[in-house]
Amino acid sequence: MTAVADRSLGPELVRTVSIGEADVLVVGLTSSDDGPAIAPADAFDDVLDADTRAALVTALRAVGAKGKAEELTRIPAPAGLGVDSVLAVGLGAAEKVDAEQIRKSAGVAGRALSGTATAVTTLSGLDLGAAAEGFYLGAYTFTPYRSSKSAPKADEGPVKRVEFLVPDPAYGEEAFFRARSIAEAVATARDFVNTPPNDLFPAEFANRAAELAKAAGLQVEILDEEALEAGGYGGIIGVGKGSSRPPRLIRITYAGGDPKVALVGKGITFDTGGISIKPAANMENMTSDMAGAAAVVATTLLAARLSLPLTVTATVPMAENMPSANAQRPGDVLTQYGGTTVEVINTDAEGRLILADAIVRAGEDEPDYLIDVATLTGAQMVALGTRTPGVMGTDEFRDRIARISQSVGENGWAMPLPTELRADINSKIADLANVAPHRWGGMLSAGLFLKEFVPEDVQWAHVDIAGPSYNTGGPFGYTPKGGTGVPVRTLITTLEDIAAE
Repeated sequence: MTAVADRSLGPELVRTVSIGEADVLVVGLTSSDDGPAIAPADAFDDVLDADTRAALVTALRAVGAKGKAEELTRIPAPAGLGVDSVLAVGLGAAEKVDAEQIRKSAGVAGRALSGTATAVTTLSGLDLGAAAEGFYLGAYTFTPYRSSKSAPKADEGPVKRVEFLVPDPAYGEEAFFRARSIAEAVATARDFVNTPPNDLFPAEFANRAAELAKAAGLQVEILDEEALEAGGYGGIIGVGKGSSRPPRLIRITYAGGDPKVALVGKGITFDTGGISIKPAANMENMTSDMAGAAAVVATTLLAARLSLPLTVTATVPMAENMPSANAQRPGDVLTQYGGTTVEVINTDAEGRLILADAIVRAGEDEPDYLIDVATLTGAQMVALGTRTPGVMGTDEFRDRIARISQSVGENGWAMPLPTELRADINSKIADLANVAPHRWGGMLSAGLFLKEFVPEDVQWAHVDIAGPSYNTGGPFGYTPKGGTGVPVRTLITTLEDIAAE
């Protein structure tokens, strides 16, 4: 088993009251009709006095800097500033700068600081938490599988340390701790997603998650294939039958008091589609089919780290969906945990089968809220693109989570569960079919399937992250190529919102 310590995370983040011995100063640059301007940082007048700011603006204008959002301009530092160079990152129009723009601009800057030992920034004067999240997540790299042939050299690797200027040593301590904790949790989820499936199969995934949970003092339960079979977890067993690497169900509990929140995450460590096999093109991206599980595990650990006054239980089913002589077939009927029978029409609609088992088990804990997260349908990307999660569920809670998701920059969008689609998942021989007989509203039909397993008196939301959880294109903002960590920030902010009731 690869040690948890081998994970690749982001830079060291610290607060500071002076430039010290930093190599680069990062400043924000706003745009206007009058040209670029240094973003307000009045608390740091001793670092950036009026003359220094004027000299910087003159030099930046001379090389064409405009201050457009996420534009990067690097110049030699004016004499006496104490750093070798200044990196200006655009924030866009001053009146439109918000936490998300600061997060994005900090992410771009963090990624541009490769080869830098220490950077110091005044973006902390705008929003310390957003700046800290952005720098950490933007500078994140995943390198455990690079040999000496392709690993970054010492002077080419990611920035090692980012210092955030603050007016006094105690300033923003709580906000900084929260931001750093959230960023590290997102990175943990990214690490899980980026780990290749030959190393992150169900038993290994469960063991790694358990190791992190036990280190945090949380309660852990793992059901192996024998316990799952004996317990009647027909969905998890059915999906995992085709693989030589048997399935698991892990439950992690942080007991912080009432109310109780259940988190369920889809943990398909690799998805070939099973007998209903996927096309070969881009199948390698199915290493990310456990991103929901990664987010749920990371969020539960984060709730404990932030000592939130509520109880969070993660119920995470893990399986590998493979074709073999033992794999389930289209036409098979399985019995889900709790007794509902399902006709398997398409073995590539496997996520909902393992989630159904986990949702029923999570419901036995009588939670007040239940959130399931899954890379569930390609239809999510058809409907909303690759950066916008679809949020379904009970109306009030669905809208609440979508609103929170948008506020933290993860952009969840509320979607309906139309009653007219429900009849399409009726089976001719069982209680339900796992897919509808057409391609219309596939994301919504999947949500309707899951709804059948949710206790009636629970506030429930289903978050489909098929596209947003894994970036197959180039980096943007604070989002790297590969695992994104979506929707950890939505989940933790939702838990904080619930705890504040």
